[in-house]
Amino acid sequence: MGVLLAITALLSWGLGDFLIQRSTRRFGDWVALFYITAFGAIILFPFAYPGLRAAIHNHPLLLLIACLVLLFAALFDFEAMRIGKLSVVEPIFAFEIPVTAFLAAYFIKELLTPGQVFFTATLIAGIFLVSARSPSYLKNIRLEKGTWYAVLGTIGLGASSFLFGLGARETNPLVINWITDAFIAIVSILYLALTSRLGGIWSDFRNNKRLILNVSFFDKLAWVTFSYATLFIPIAVATGISEGYIAFAAGLGLMFNKEKLRLHQWIGLLLAIASVIVLALTTAG
Repeated sequence: MGVLLAITALLSWGLGDFLIQRSTRRFGDWVALFYITAFGAIILFPFAYPGLRAAIHNHPLLLLIACLVLLFAALFDFEAMRIGKLSVVEPIFAFEIPVTAFLAAYFIKELLTPGQVFFTATLIAGIFLVSARSPSYLKNIRLEKGTWYAVLGTIGLGASSFLFGLGARETNPLVINWITDAFIAIVSILYLALTSRLGGIWSDFRNNKRLILNVSFFDKLAWVTFSYATLFIPIAVATGISEGYIAFAAGLGLMFNKEKLRLHQWIGLLLAIASVIVLALTTAG
């Protein structure tokens, strides 16, 4: 069950990142963030409500830290995708996995087996290879826009994945998702009000309803299924499998945009796919 949920998160994030880039370039970071989190807060409220009081009473610090870390991560992540190229920022996002694994091992002593460590490492290598369009990627990365935003976003998202997994276990997956969505939606609307940008929210929604609903749905589906996956499998493994969405996105580009992959990208794609499959099968077993 955990593996299937992590794979669902993989597919949802593969579509979600592409739509987030389009959304941030059309509306800006804060408006896109508001649409996505407001959608989650509205949709999840009836399901999260029964557990809210107990969660807030028993784990207020955990929930507050999760809200602040995800807000930090989302802003840097969105800005990286808004100003940068996906071919530049996506390889950096692969390093979310070791950040999550380190936090899980340090704070809750959730250690991976040697086999899981090995295939997680090959997955990271595969994601990096398939995402880096050129062998000279490392030489030019400092000169590219969005690089440092992507680095900070990756650290924040790795921490967020750990906190969501921990929050899902201590409360429940719907509560941790609703509280973070509600918090970020409120912060976003306050920021937009202070910067006199509230006026365009409704008109943007009417003119771009399909894009907004699609990006909100797939992003929320990814976070919810990922949170549920951590109830069944190690947080680092759930993160590793779901991060395979980067290779999935490359496969979509190959099929639908008729992109030509270079040799190192083919090697990376095959390595990432094989690693996800083996990691999933060994974890399920």
